[in-house]
Amino acid sequence: MENNIYQVTIPDARLMAKGAWDLSVYITDLEIHKVITVTGDMNIGGVMLRLVSDLGMQRDWSDHELWWPDENKWLNRSRSTLDQYGVTAAAHILFTPKHKIIRVQLPDLQYITVSVDMSSSVFKAVCDLCKSLGIRHGEELSFERPLPTQALKKNTVISPDLPPPRNGNGEASLPRIQQSRSMNSLDRSLGAATPPNYHITYHTPSPQGTLARNSSAMSSSAGEKYSPFYAQNPYTTPLYAAPQNGTVNIVDGVSEDIREINLANSPQQPSREASDHILKPRTLLERARLNAAWLDSSRSLYEQGIREGDTVLLRFKFFTFYDLNPKFDVKRINQIYEQARWMILNEEVDCTEEEAMLFAALQVQIQHQSQVPQTPTQAGEDDIDAALNDLQITLEGTTPEFYNDITQVPELRDYLSFLRPKKFTLRGFKPYYVILRDTTLSLYKDEHDLGNEPSLEVNLRGCEVTPDVMLTNNKYGIKLQVPMADGMHEMWFRCANDAQYAKWMAAFRLAAKGKTMADASYQHEVQNLLSHLTLQHTPLRQDHYGPMDPNLNTDSYVPLRISKKNKGTRLTGRIMDAHNNVRNLTLTDAKLQFIKAFQGLPDYAVHYFVVVFANAKKEELVGITPTRLIRADTNGRPIKTWPFTRMKDWHVNWYKKLVVVEFDDETVQFWPVGADAKNVHEFIGGYIFLATRAEDKNQNLDEELFQKLTGGWKA
Repeated sequence: MENNIYQVTIPDARLMAKGAWDLSVYITDLEIHKVITVTGDMNIGGVMLRLVSDLGMQRDWSDHELWWPDENKWLNRSRSTLDQYGVTAAAHILFTPKHKIIRVQLPDLQYITVSVDMSSSVFKAVCDLCKSLGIRHGEELSFERPLPTQALKKNTVISPDLPPPRNGNGEASLPRIQQSRSMNSLDRSLGAATPPNYHITYHTPSPQGTLARNSSAMSSSAGEKYSPFYAQNPYTTPLYAAPQNGTVNIVDGVSEDIREINLANSPQQPSREASDHILKPRTLLERARLNAAWLDSSRSLYEQGIREGDTVLLRFKFFTFYDLNPKFDVKRINQIYEQARWMILNEEVDCTEEEAMLFAALQVQIQHQSQVPQTPTQAGEDDIDAALNDLQITLEGTTPEFYNDITQVPELRDYLSFLRPKKFTLRGFKPYYVILRDTTLSLYKDEHDLGNEPSLEVNLRGCEVTPDVMLTNNKYGIKLQVPMADGMHEMWFRCANDAQYAKWMAAFRLAAKGKTMADASYQHEVQNLLSHLTLQHTPLRQDHYGPMDPNLNTDSYVPLRISKKNKGTRLTGRIMDAHNNVRNLTLTDAKLQFIKAFQGLPDYAVHYFVVVFANAKKEELVGITPTRLIRADTNGRPIKTWPFTRMKDWHVNWYKKLVVVEFDDETVQFWPVGADAKNVHEFIGGYIFLATRAEDKNQNLDEELFQKLTGGWKA
């Protein structure tokens, strides 16, 4: 018998009479095995009590729980029995601390070392971490796995039961990760009983059912046992090594290195380490495949293959930023800005050249303002003014001046250029007299034709509204995708100027949500659109641009596709000209303006997934937004839209991995290709949950409701 194994030599006679048996437990931080005598009806709390009693050590064991590697689950229901969990004498159980040290990459691409509860749900772990970091509303964020570049090329499935990919020499083709001392000791002690590795395989599942985890189609050697010294996250490159002395100083959940990181102001350039792992999707399909990286919010980090020393990515997952307050959210505003900035630079969202120049100009202003002292605001006066404004809006609303008569249905009418695009047509835009009354849009040949039937009449409720603006060409376009009985119908409109565009665009957006121009947000939306257009207007000069900044690295401010089209001083000049419009903004105002412009992009808050619909054979896309579900082709062209207001139920058929969404008049079913069905379901339920947040900003976060809405089980 080895010296570090202890055997109870005189078992309790009463236990033996009940059919007791020996349970082997490994205490990870002491690096010893312990064998205790138990019975099947003994509860988990009793097992832990017997274990620590037999150890005879006076120390705090409150952070320890039992982990079952073979079954990949925590035994953390203290009142449940061993029989209820299915634990037998053949099981190898670990007694290990719940809190372990991992590395987290923040939205601004900086790294921090933190201690997280590996037994709690990801949702709770993220909320606790955000609280430690001083970032409010942690329910808007979640953890992602780092994905390799090849994960964008094919549909990826992350499974815990598959061996790591092998090259021709039989060696692991994915890099190793340096592990912490405790995990290496555990591997040596348990051998084949190590926690399961998570690996990536590539396939497109059949619409008739998903590919089995241990199918021969996955790997011809699925049952082989490989060395436990390969990483628990084998597709992650080495990002973290345990300290030389084996300890990291943790205070309030974060390590000392966090005190050297400014969460409110981030460096313009990320570290070399972060730069080497940035993913830049080239197509909409590749953007959709990025969503396979999200961790399941209802399961723990340990259950999803994350081990001590591993790296995860902290990102804003749900783009509904609640109560964004400059007084309390300096760190949160900066992290939202940084994530938005990198999404634009990495082309995870599309923007026009004018929009790219505005984003670049705001970055220049933010970088400049971050290097100068900021003037403190009159917080007390600002709070009083804001409260008075909120009260005035509540009592009076912000209804446009021309809608003072509350008995009159709000209406907007004007001449607009209209085109209904069709294949093989040479027709261009033609002027029509357009009326938007309530949510109904009517088109007439001219205003003298109002007594006749309209040339076209549609209800805009549930339509898709997309801006099509190019200021350099005086193009103020609006594209509508209107749901009709035979599918989505496309309608294009052209406005004459900023003011006309802002009025109609704001009205269309409200109508798509089933709201009218009587809504208090209408005038506010018009002003936002006008301000956004004003910031994009820059002088058009052929030979001279704004003052040059010799240190301006344009590749750090605009997406690569735009920098390729605008070389040298021309691009620098355009950025500096755009900067003239924002040079008076403060640091916080510039970040908020960047976020506001980001929220105005057509692809904002649209999360795409590659799917196969029932009764269909080819891959398509499902887009999930805060208010609706979109069916689109692989180029992003909408086919049909379903607003959440019409949704009756949504759940997952776990046997088929089928997402089922029931609406008033139809049921939509589809198989996610690559991303897990739970991932797709979680975005739907997550946005429904966030919509329940009340105006009372002191409300407690209801984790139980979140898990109920995102769990994927039919009620």
